[in-house]
Amino acid sequence: MRKRTISNTFLRWLLLIVVLAFAMSMIFSWTLQTGLSQHSAANLLRLNIKDVRQDVVDASDANLLALTRAIAHEIDNGAPVNEVGLSSLMNWHNVAEINIINQDGIITGTTHAAFLNYDMRSGEQSAEFLCLLDSTETEYVQSYQPTTYDPSLLRKYAAVKLKQGGFVQVAYDAERFQRDIDHLVIKVARNRHVGQEGCIIIVDENWNIVSDRNHNEGQNLFVTGIWIDRDTMPEETVFRTDVYGEHCSCMYVFTEGYYLVATMPENEILLQRNTSVQLTAILEILVFVTLFVVIFMLVRKLVVNNINRVNNSLSKITQGDLEETVDVRSNTEFSSLSDDINATVSTLKQYIAAAAARIDEELAFAKNIQQSALPSVFPPYPDRTDFSLYATMNTAKEVGGDFYDFYLLDENKLAFLVADVSGKGIPAAMFMMTGKTVLRGYAERGDMPADLFFTANNKLCKGNDAEMFITSWMGFLETDTGLVRFVNAGHNPPVLIRNGKAAFIEQRANLTLAAMENIKYREQTLQLEHGDILFLYTDGVTEATDAGNQLFGNDRLLQTLSRTFSTDMEGCREVCVTVKEDLDRFVGEAPQFDDITMLCLYYK
Repeated sequence: MRKRTISNTFLRWLLLIVVLAFAMSMIFSWTLQTGLSQHSAANLLRLNIKDVRQDVVDASDANLLALTRAIAHEIDNGAPVNEVGLSSLMNWHNVAEINIINQDGIITGTTHAAFLNYDMRSGEQSAEFLCLLDSTETEYVQSYQPTTYDPSLLRKYAAVKLKQGGFVQVAYDAERFQRDIDHLVIKVARNRHVGQEGCIIIVDENWNIVSDRNHNEGQNLFVTGIWIDRDTMPEETVFRTDVYGEHCSCMYVFTEGYYLVATMPENEILLQRNTSVQLTAILEILVFVTLFVVIFMLVRKLVVNNINRVNNSLSKITQGDLEETVDVRSNTEFSSLSDDINATVSTLKQYIAAAAARIDEELAFAKNIQQSALPSVFPPYPDRTDFSLYATMNTAKEVGGDFYDFYLLDENKLAFLVADVSGKGIPAAMFMMTGKTVLRGYAERGDMPADLFFTANNKLCKGNDAEMFITSWMGFLETDTGLVRFVNAGHNPPVLIRNGKAAFIEQRANLTLAAMENIKYREQTLQLEHGDILFLYTDGVTEATDAGNQLFGNDRLLQTLSRTFSTDMEGCREVCVTVKEDLDRFVGEAPQFDDITMLCLYYK
C-alpha cells in the first residue's frame, strides 16, 4: 500500500482541523445562544409573573386593610366586641372572621367560637401578628395561607392596632377573597404580553381559568394544554408543553389563592438564536475557507517541499546509512537544519564507536569481578570425605543477579546458600555483591540462620532506594550428624534426592530479603541421611522457556533429578551438568531470559 505524501497528509489534517474547528465553533455558538435564549426567556417569564403577583398581592392587601381599618375605627368608637357585636360587624362588612387580641396576645373576642382564648404565640402563622404588640407598627397584612389552628382552613388576615391596646384581626375566606379581586385579576392578565406572543393565564385553586387572553374563563386549565403537578414541578421552574397547539416554555407560581402561569412560544424564544447562528455560520465558512487555502499554499511552498527532501536523507540515515548527508539550502533555516543534522550524525558515529568499546570493556571487567567473587575451584575441600559440593552459574547477560556461596564455619559446620537478586545486569550484580558479603559476614560472626537473616535483612533495607530484593535459601550442615538448619527467604524449594527418588522438601517460605525491615524469619531443619543429594537452584531453571513459550517446570526438573547419579565425589557435578543439558535440549534456540544457578551438596 502506497503511503501518503507529506503534502497530502498535511492537506488532509488541515482540512480535518478546519472542519472540526468549524463544527466546534458552531456547536459552541448553538449551545451558547440556546442557553442565552432560554435563560433570557426564563427571566422574562419570571419577571412577568413577579409583576402580576405583586399587582395581585398589592390589590388584595389594600382591599383587606381598608376593611380592617374601617372595623378598627368602629371598635375604637365604641362598637361592642362581644360575639353578637363582632358578628354584626362581620356580616355588615362581608368578611369571614373578626378576632380581638389583647396586649398579651390572647384572643378575647371572636366570631369563631373555637378561637376564643387562643394564644397567638402558639403558631408560626398567628405569631407573625405579634409585631403589632412588640414594635411601633400599627398595621400588618398576611398572604393567603393555611391557619395555624386548622391547616385545612385557608385565610388571608390583616390586623390594625386598637387605641385601647391590642389589635383587631380581620380575615377573608377563599370565596370572599376571590370575589374581591377577581375583577383586578382579569384585567391584569388580559392586558399583559410576555414577549411578543406570550401571555399570562390565571387559574383558581380548582384549576378553573379566571383570566385568559383567549377568553376561556370558567373552563379547566386542561383546555389550554397545560398540566401542572405541584409535587414534581417546583414553582418558578421552566417546563415545556404545547399551549393551544404551540410548543411553549412555561412557568408558574401560586399566590393569594391563584396559580399564575406565564407562557412564551419556543419559536419566539429561539428566533434570536437561529438568526445569530445562521449569520455566524456564513461568516465562519468564508473565514475558514480562506484560511485553509492560504495556509495550505504557503506551507506547501515554504515547508513541505523542503521537508520532503530532508526526510529523504533522514530516512537513509535512520536505516543505518550514517554516510548520508543532508543538503537542503533553499533558505537559512533549512541550511542550518542540514548542517545540524550532519554534525549530529558525525558526532553520533563517534559516540557509538566509543560507547561500544567502553561498554564491552566494562562488562568484561564486571564479569571477571563477579566470577572471582564466587567459589570456582571444585572440589573445594578435597580432603573432606564426608560431603562434596559443586555449583555453577550461567548468566542471561554479561553479569547477573544470581549467586551461590559455601564455606566452613568450623570443622563440623558447613554454610551453603543460593540466592537470586531481582532484576538483571549491572544493578543486580552490584546488589548481589552486597548481599553475598553481608550474609557471609554475619554467618562467620556465628549467627544462626534465623538471626542471620533478620540482621542481614535490616542491613540490606537501608539505602535500598532502587527497592531491589533477594530471594535466598541458606542452610547450615552439621557434617557429623547430617542435620541441616535452614531459612528460606522467598526462594524456590530445594530438591532432595534419596535412593534415586527426587522430591521437593517441605518447608515454609519467609519474606524476601531487603523487602521490609524487622521481619522475623523462621528456622527449619532437615535431616540428611548418608547418600542423600540436596539440589539448590534459582527460578531460571524451572522458568526457562522454549520457542513455544512453555516452561521447563517443576515436573521436568524432578524427572531429570530422579535418574541414577554417581555416588562418588563427582556425583554433584554430574547432577548439575545433567540438569543444564536437559535445559538446553528443552529450550532449543530460544534465548535465555534469566540467570541459571545451581548448587548440589552430596552427603556421604
